[in-house]
Amino acid sequence: MKLIIAAIKPFKLEEVREALTTIGVRGMMVSEIKGFGSQSGHTEIYRGAEYAVNFVPKVKLEIVVAAAMADQVVETIAKTAKTDKIGDGKIFVLDVNQAVRVRTGETNEDAI
Repeated sequence: MKLIIAAIKPFKLEEVREALTTIGVRGMMVSEIKGFGSQSGHTEIYRGAEYAVNFVPKVKLEIVVAAAMADQVVETIAKTAKTDKIGDGKIFVLDVNQAVRVRTGETNEDAI
């Protein structure tokens, strides 16, 4: 099993969710986060005063899938979340050693 963590632009969330559902992803966790990468934030003017925005709003997706499906999920997220502008996000893939569905006690791939 693999854990795929993706940080994407918030307005791309629904489009990415629909694309993942289409390829058979049955669940995901979504969190609103803030962060920065290459862009290192930016400055804005509010009521005449300039201030630095050091953290940019993002959405973090966490998805656990069978190892055989991981590459397809990564490709789908990358293709769907892409805007060709700085700040499109990052995707990380980690190994998952164990999963348990609390309600039924199912384990590993049966639990996802």
